[in-house]
Parts: sequence; structure tokens; C-alpha cells
Amino acid sequence: MSRLFSLFLSLCVTVGVLAACSSNSSEAGTAGEAKKHVETVALTFVTHDSFAISEGVFEAFFDQTGIRVEVLTSGDVGSLVAQTILSADNPVGDVIFGVDNTFMQRVLDRSILEPYETSELVNVPERFQLDSTHRLIPIDYGDVCVNYWIDALDGPPPESIMDLVLPEFAGSLVVQSPETSSPGMAFLLATIAGTPDWEQFWAQLKANDVAVANSWESAYYGDFIAGGGSRPMVVSYASSPVAEVIYADPPVDVPPTGVLLDSCFRQVEFAGILQGTAHPNEARSLIDFLLSPVFQNQIPMNMFMYPVSQKAELPAEFVQHSQLAKSPLSLEPAEIEAKRKEWTERWVEIVLG
Repeated sequence: MSRLFSLFLSLCVTVGVLAACSSNSSEAGTAGEAKKHVETVALTFVTHDSFAISEGVFEAFFDQTGIRVEVLTSGDVGSLVAQTILSADNPVGDVIFGVDNTFMQRVLDRSILEPYETSELVNVPERFQLDSTHRLIPIDYGDVCVNYWIDALDGPPPESIMDLVLPEFAGSLVVQSPETSSPGMAFLLATIAGTPDWEQFWAQLKANDVAVANSWESAYYGDFIAGGGSRPMVVSYASSPVAEVIYADPPVDVPPTGVLLDSCFRQVEFAGILQGTAHPNEARSLIDFLLSPVFQNQIPMNMFMYPVSQKAELPAEFVQHSQLAKSPLSLEPAEIEAKRKEWTERWVEIVLG
């Protein structure tokens, strides 16, 4: 019995009308509503710093379920995964979002997530369902690719990833370090999957005066022309041209940037229920909601990723200007996890040594 209801019952006894109070369904209902309010569940949604969603979306989830969502950000995806693993015995939240296919094996190798095969997966193509144990549920996807500023190139843009080492593109490209940047790691993986000899490719890129930045922000808004830099090519996302149209000042109808589709590495982001949550049923409801049209339709314009659900609808800007690779580069998550350290250390030796 809730404390509010106990006080209500005591008041009824005091005024000598306990029988009336007991029979008054309207007043009992009011007490029941107070009890429901007191017992409202709040889930902690742990994610990376790039997470963004429109105001009111999680309020819609509360209206549907009575479950509140509190968002806790935890740096980039690497930091998110590391913190989740380190706090496994005392989880910092209930649901995690933002683990991608470059880190998923690290999470799956540890017992930190609860399996949940949501019925909403019927709307998700199998190519996104990379975890057969259903501990990591696909939510969105996107391609990391080389972008180029069309008017800044002296001639035709590159057509293949191997074109990036040609003399005409010397001093043109800025990349991110795979040690410190998720897109930087994705591009390194693209070169491993998409070139005959990735080590030789990077040696040639270094000789071609490639620049290295610590983060996507410092590359795109520093070295790249979009942010006032001098380099016409940058590792970014296939959706970046869409953002260039949406945020252009003055407005433009055509993106000023293009995408080298031959260089694209496919990223899939997942959500999962943290083992040890005190609210497993409510956490499952939140996973269902993340795959519902209400949430999925919010992904493109907030995070500039693509929804995985076939029930979602893309905004007109994405339909008109998005460029996704038909055959994106990829590697098995288990191979990425097994060789990440080796590959990264070798990259440092070649490019920064």
C-alpha cells in the first residue's frame, strides 16, 4: 500500500466515513493514479556524445508506456564501450545505444547484455542483423566515405579509392586518426577491405601529403574547405552533402560536396539491454520503441544516419541528395576485434612514424 493511499485512508477514518470512502470508486481511483505516479519507472539510456533526437520524442514514449527515459552520454563510441565493460558489475544504465559494428564483437565477447528478440525485427532487413544472439539490436546505419568539395578540385574528382594516391590529389586529403576517431577507424578498415595492399596504400598517401586530424570536427571544420581550411577532400559521411544543403547559409539547392562511393565503409549502430537492469520489461519496451516509426523517422534529420526499419520514411532532403554505396566495404566484426590493435599500431608506424 502506498504512503499516499495510507494517508488517504487515515483521513477517512478520522472523519468517520470509512465505509463511504471504501465504496467511493472515484476517490480510490484517484489514489491509484497517485500510486502509479509514485512508481513511475525511469530508464537510463547510455549513449555517445553524437546522439541527438527531437524534443518530445521520449515524452511520446512516456505517454505510451508511463516509462521515463533519462539520457546519459559517455564520450565517443570507444569511450562508451570501455565504460560499459568496466561498469559491468554495477551498470550505469539500463539500455545502451551507439555500439557499432567496429566495436560490437568487443561487447559480445563479454556477458554484459541481455538477449531480446524484439518483434520489430520483422521490419529490419537481415543485412543489418549482425548479432544472431539478439543482444545487439540494429537501430540505424550510415557510410563513412571520402567527401570532396566539388568547385575546389582542379579536375575531375577521384573515382576509386586508389585514385587518392595520384599526384593530382597531393595535399588534398585530410583523414582522422583511427586511434582517436570512429570515422578514422572506419576509413582505415575501408582501406584494409578495399585496396590490394593497405600498408602500401597508406605509405603512398603519406608521400602524397595526407593530413591527419584527431577528430571528425577538427578535420571537417579545420583542415577541410567547409571550415575555412585549404584541403578539398575529407573523410566524412555519405550523408554530409545532405547536411550541407540543410544548413547552407545562404541557402543552396545542390550540395557543394560529393562522395567517393568507392571508399565507403558501412557502419551499423546497435542498442542493447544492459545485464543487471532492475527494469528488464521496461527496457524491452524501449528497444521496441527505438525501432518504431516514431523514433526511426527522427534519425535522419537529427543524427544524419539512416533508419534500419522498412516502415520508416526518409525526409525529402535525404531522398533527393543522399548518396549511399550500393556495395559498401565491410569486414567481419570478429576480424576487426582480433586485429584492431595490430592494424592501428601498424598505421601509426606508417603514417605518423
